[in-house]
Amino acid sequence: MRGNMQKPEKIVFNPQSGDPVEFYVLEQTRIGGYNYILVTDSDEGDGEALILKDISKDGEDEGVFTVVSDDTELAAVAGVFGDMLEDVKLV
Repeated sequence: MRGNMQKPEKIVFNPQSGDPVEFYVLEQTRIGGYNYILVTDSDEGDGEALILKDISKDGEDEGVFTVVSDDTELAAVAGVFGDMLEDVKLV
């Protein structure tokens, strides 16, 4: 990690079942009317990464996110994030 990079923003997800889960936001983008965020479980940027899609309805107070698992959608969004973040390896 480069010394001049700032720590990513931490967000907490509260799943319907289970304990709250903390993630660090590496990047975010909007594609096809949906917001996507690239998150990791480590504030050092070297943890496991997930791409989450905001499926909230207009007017909802809190965001509703789901893990992107469709191969075509995942490849497209990962490509966008890959272009945005040169030093992050997306698998």
